[in-house]
Amino acid sequence: QLQLVESGGGLVQPGGSLRLSCAASGFSIDDYLIGWFRQAPGKEREGLSCISKRGYNLYYADSVQGRFIISRDNAKNMAYLQMNNLKPEDTADYYCAATTSFGTVHSMCVGALDIDIFGKGTLVTVSS
Repeated sequence: QLQLVESGGGLVQPGGSLRLSCAASGFSIDDYLIGWFRQAPGKEREGLSCISKRGYNLYYADSVQGRFIISRDNAKNMAYLQMNNLKPEDTADYYCAATTSFGTVHSMCVGALDIDIFGKGTLVTVSS
């Protein structure tokens, strides 16, 4: 069974940091673009950051540019999202996703590529 499992979410104060992890099982992420998405209640899903297969190409949405850092460790079959300077508006369910579709990291994050696998998400709450 192909699966992505996110972890690392939780409650954090504004200005704080969290590191989300995404563990893949049942497949190797080597051949996949990896992305992080989020969805807040009542809002559409937003592509935050996407990374190419070897990690050379990165994309960040304007909303997280300069605050979030995406990375991957293919040897460990893991991906990560370091989130710094968190704001209340960052409160959402965060999902990692993987696709073998041909395209750019930008295309993946803006929803132009079909996603093969979505995780079930981890909740991030930013509140004082």
